[in-house]
Amino acid sequence: MKSPDVDHLIDKPTFFGALGLLLAVTIPLIVFPEQGAAWVSVARYFVVENLGFLYLALGAGAGIFMLFIAFSDIGRISLGHPDEKPEFGTLSWAAMLFCAGIGASIMYWGTIEWAYYYQAPPFHVEARTPEAARWAVAYGIFHWGPLAWSIYLIPALPIAYFYYVRHRSVLKVSEALLPVLGERHAHGMTGKFIDVLFVFGMLGGGATSLGLAAPLINEGAHELFGAPRNIVTQIVVLLVCTAIFGASAYAGLKKGIQKLSNINLWLALILLTFVFIVGPTVFMANTGIDALGRVLSNLVHMATWIEPFGGLENFEDSHFPQDWTIFYWAWWLAFAPSVGLFIARISRGRKIREMIVGSIFFGTLGCSLFFMILGNFGIYLQLSGQLDVLTILNTETPTAAIFAILGELPLRFFVIGIYTILAVIFTATTFDSISYILAAVVQRKIVHEPMRWNRLFWAFALSFMPIALLLLGGLETLQTASIVGGAPLLIVALLLCISMVKVARYDLNNQPHVDRDDIHIEVIAENDPWTASGSWESDPPK
Repeated sequence: MKSPDVDHLIDKPTFFGALGLLLAVTIPLIVFPEQGAAWVSVARYFVVENLGFLYLALGAGAGIFMLFIAFSDIGRISLGHPDEKPEFGTLSWAAMLFCAGIGASIMYWGTIEWAYYYQAPPFHVEARTPEAARWAVAYGIFHWGPLAWSIYLIPALPIAYFYYVRHRSVLKVSEALLPVLGERHAHGMTGKFIDVLFVFGMLGGGATSLGLAAPLINEGAHELFGAPRNIVTQIVVLLVCTAIFGASAYAGLKKGIQKLSNINLWLALILLTFVFIVGPTVFMANTGIDALGRVLSNLVHMATWIEPFGGLENFEDSHFPQDWTIFYWAWWLAFAPSVGLFIARISRGRKIREMIVGSIFFGTLGCSLFFMILGNFGIYLQLSGQLDVLTILNTETPTAAIFAILGELPLRFFVIGIYTILAVIFTATTFDSISYILAAVVQRKIVHEPMRWNRLFWAFALSFMPIALLLLGGLETLQTASIVGGAPLLIVALLLCISMVKVARYDLNNQPHVDRDDIHIEVIAENDPWTASGSWESDPPK
């Protein structure tokens, strides 16, 4: 029997608003799949074509903003009480933020993304040429690199600040917007609407990633045990993953998510090390270093390229930035609520600078290793003539191409087995993190962790939608719908940045802290108009 204050702890407008928005989008796609897909396609075209420059500005701006925060006085603020040590060790912290941030998607795209760029390269380079190959091995690292993780950190910074420095016992985006919205709007319908949008982004992004992982795991089961490649098998895969991450989310942060993430990290290192040693080691090392150098030396160009003359007469239009970079930045923004909130939750006891630099470094390093080892092994097979990956990709499926690449390694059964298990655990660690954060967002107050029944509910809610849409083939439509629905988050992202600087600057100038190298802010309620008992309706006195 639930305790009497359970109903009071649940934020009903956010809880039912998110479910209502989810059903409002999903049901029409199920009932009218063709019309729904057509409408969403039109909406996606509008967003990508007309708001693309805003997404590019988001990526570049996020990177610049994180550098500013990390190397300013704000970066030296500690997230917690004086002398408080980090809640999680560095390795476990890095494992959790990496596994929550990328999921099984990195195993999919890290292995095969180069093939799309090699066939249709950026900057009007001729396809299937040495120059196309050079950009093909670099662009994946760019899309999954520092700017992507900077976008994730936009909501993480202010939410972590309010939770650990100002001791507001909620993990909500609306709470982090108090300095710019005012208390009346942040705690009113405007704040609820923003929280619902963020929850919808989590559900939509999570559901489509589950749908991406299902055929990948299905293909692995087919290679290992001859399991049929069909919807039934994929649904069974989803149910198994749901059971794993449901049990992990129910166990909690330290007993479930932390342990699963650590297992995930070590398995990934074993797989990547094996491929690096038995594969074309020198080629992978050379192309990896060359790709990193190409990304670093062309970062500004890659981050701002939008083909402004592409639609004009006599100008070639590859549509590459719209199809890839802009789409990726929109996708990271849709995922930013869940990943950002999770990074905020696990960063207690760390300095803001440490949270920023660690997230960008470990996140980029982890993603780059998959592209530099698995991806470069795949392009080696293509260029050496050992395996025609492009033909398999174009005539069969991406998953068939991925497992054909893995099949060229020694100990084929072992490699595919580890790869498939990793895909399952990656999926589980990502979605137990999302279900944990979903439960936190729809609660009014969190004492230690979100309530168990609440965590379990969202774990199963995450699996319902992809199962329904797998039956109808509508996962790609939902993915696009979640990105279109996340377009208003462009404005919210800007407001979160302003809010972070505004409250931190005030606290640095007006609240007690230890010293300039080790800043532990102590909020004094009697003298501070910006506390739970104070008003945010106007700027504090100068």
